[in-house]
Amino acid sequence: MPGKRITDHQMTKYKELRRKHSQEAAAAKVGVSVASARRMESAVLLPSQKPARNWRTRADPLDEVWSEQVVPMLEEAPGLMAVTVLEELQLRYPQRFDGGILRTLQRRVRQWRAEHGTDREIFFAQEHPPGRLGLSDFTVCDELQVTIEGEVLAHRLYQFAFAHSGWRHACIVLGGESFQALASGLQEALWMAGGVPEEHRTDSLSAAFNNLAEQEDLTARYRELCAHYGLRASRNNLGVSHENGSIEARQGSLKTALEQSLLLRGTREFADIEGYGLFVAETVRRLNTRCAQGWEVERASLGALPRRRTVDFEEVDARVSKFGLISVKGVHYSVPSRLVGHRLKVRLHNAHLEAWLGGVKVFECERLRGSVQIRHPKRIDWRHMLPSLRRKPGAFARWVLRDAMFPRSEYAQAWERISKRLGEREACRLMVGLLDLADRANVVAELAAILGVLGDRDELPDIEVLRAQFAPRHALMPIVQVMLPAASVYDDLLEAA
Repeated sequence: MPGKRITDHQMTKYKELRRKHSQEAAAAKVGVSVASARRMESAVLLPSQKPARNWRTRADPLDEVWSEQVVPMLEEAPGLMAVTVLEELQLRYPQRFDGGILRTLQRRVRQWRAEHGTDREIFFAQEHPPGRLGLSDFTVCDELQVTIEGEVLAHRLYQFAFAHSGWRHACIVLGGESFQALASGLQEALWMAGGVPEEHRTDSLSAAFNNLAEQEDLTARYRELCAHYGLRASRNNLGVSHENGSIEARQGSLKTALEQSLLLRGTREFADIEGYGLFVAETVRRLNTRCAQGWEVERASLGALPRRRTVDFEEVDARVSKFGLISVKGVHYSVPSRLVGHRLKVRLHNAHLEAWLGGVKVFECERLRGSVQIRHPKRIDWRHMLPSLRRKPGAFARWVLRDAMFPRSEYAQAWERISKRLGEREACRLMVGLLDLADRANVVAELAAILGVLGDRDELPDIEVLRAQFAPRHALMPIVQVMLPAASVYDDLLEAA
C-alpha cells in the first residue's frame, strides 16, 4: 500500500542505528517497515537525490478522450468537478470507464487548471497596529440550547473585538440586529476597555447601514454614534465575510468556549437571563486572559473616551388608547389606566422600553418582539386592568385580551373550570375576585398553588374561604400594667441619702 515517503532524515538515522541494532530494531526506531529497511541497506542515494520518474508505468486510460472530450468540457465550464466529467464520459462511452480512474482524472484536471485555468483569488494577510481597529458582529447562538425556566432561549450574541490583541466583549441580544443592540453593546465594550480605537468596522449590518438600497452612506443614528466617540466607521463588502475575518473567527471560538463551559457546568438551564449573562461574561473573561500581554500594549494605544455615553435607544410616539394599550413596533403593551388618552414618548432599548410623559418616566417593562409564530405579541399586565374589572366584572368573559392577562397558568386553568360549571355572571365575579385577592394580599404565587391543588381535585375555589385564609392577621398587643409607687417612697429615699 502507498504510504508516506521515506525522508532523508529517516534514512540517515537508520544507517546510524543499524551499526548498533538489528535490521528489525533499527527499522522500528525510525518508523519504517522491514522491507523498506532492506531497500535502504543497498541504497546509495538519499531519497531526495533520486531522479524523478518521467515515464508511465501503464497506458494512459484518458489518452483517447482527453483532448477531444475532456478539455472542451473544461474550457466551456471551468467549474466542472472531475467526478462530473467522469459521469459524463461513462454516459458517452458505456462499459469503458470505471470508477478506478477518478483519481487519475482528478490529477489531470488539477494539472490542466494550473496550466490553462482562470486566475484564482489571492487573500492578503493584514497587519493591525495596536489601537487602530475594532470590529463588531452578531452571531446566532440557538445551537447552544440554553434554557430559561425550561424553555430554549432563542438569542444572539453581540461581540466586539480589537484586531491587534484579540481582546473582546460579548453581550446577549434577544431580538435581531437592531441599532439599539449595536449601540448598547459597542458602548459597553468601549467603556469596559477604557478607550476608543481609530476605526470601527462591521459587516453589512442592517442596524448600522441602509441595506435596503445597498447604499454606502451610514445611517444618521450610526453616524452620530461614531462621531460621538471619534470613530471612523467602515464596513466590509457585502457578502465577503473574510474581509471581517478578525471578528468572524472569534465568533466561532466564542461559541466553542461557551459550549465547553456548558459541558463542564453539567446543565444548560439558567434561572434567569441575568444568570446566563454572568455566565457569558465569565467565559469571555477567561478568553481575554489568553491575550493579556497583547492587550496591555493595545490599551496604551487607545484614544480617550468622551465625557459621557450617548443614547442607545430609539424614540417613538405612542398614544394610549381607550383600551389601556399602546402599540410599539407591532407589539401591544398595557399601561396604567391613568395614562389613557395621553401621548407618550417611548424609548426602545435593546431589552426594555420606557414611556415618558413630559420629561417624567411613567412606565417601564420588558421589550417584546414579533416572530414568525407570533406576529403581534401582547404584554398585558393584569394589575393595569384590575381596577376597571372590579367595576365591570361582566366584561371579563368576552374580553379579547383575557387570555393574555392571567399572571400564571393556574389562573387560566381555573377560569376554564369556573366558566364551564358556573353561569357567566357568577364566573366573572369569582375570577375577578380571585385576581383582586391575589393583588390586594400580594399572594400571586401562593394562590396559584392552591388553585393548582383544587384543579387536581376538580374542585371550584371558594372565594370567602380564600379571603379568610389570606386575610391579614391582627397583631395581639401585650397587656402592660404599670404600677406607680406611692409618693412617700421618694421621701424615704431622700432621708436615706
